[in-house]
Amino acid sequence: MPYGLTYGEWTARWWWQWAYPISRDVHPAYDDSGKYCAQGQSGPVWFLAGTYEHPAERLCTIPAGKAILFPILNSECSYAEFSGLNSEEELRQCTKQMQDSIVHLKASIDSVPISGLEQYCVQSPLFNLTLGQNNILELSANTTTQAVSDGNWLFLEPLSPGEHKSTLRVD
Repeated sequence: MPYGLTYGEWTARWWWQWAYPISRDVHPAYDDSGKYCAQGQSGPVWFLAGTYEHPAERLCTIPAGKAILFPILNSECSYAEFSGLNSEEELRQCTKQMQDSIVHLKASIDSVPISGLEQYCVQSPLFNLTLGQNNILELSANTTTQAVSDGNWLFLEPLSPGEHKSTLRVD
């Protein structure tokens, strides 16, 4: 329970406290250079964004002492996106189906491979989210809904000062 929360609660915070309120035009997930990696950051954990079906090489300065949470691969289903889903169990099945389509995950930090990535699969508790202006789901601003996320995540203790490189691959 890093910083008093479960891994599932942290992944939900990644979604609803950080990723969804950020406007699409400055959203770190749509930024292939890293210039927007500091958008919306606060607290003891620094969130890094994944990409949407394309490679990216980002340079990001993370303040010393920050733990780091980022997805290798993640999915999310909400009632706002999938209006035909009517229960928390259906939301969970929706995210699980997306995750189950992945065959192979690879990750490394500073060229050191991380093995056993399957054990880092986390499904969040049901959480509430409110979408901001020009949001990445392209839904109306201030839409409030419930969602569940699922995915393979890395949660790193604060790294030593200096340059570090993470590499992720999903097949």
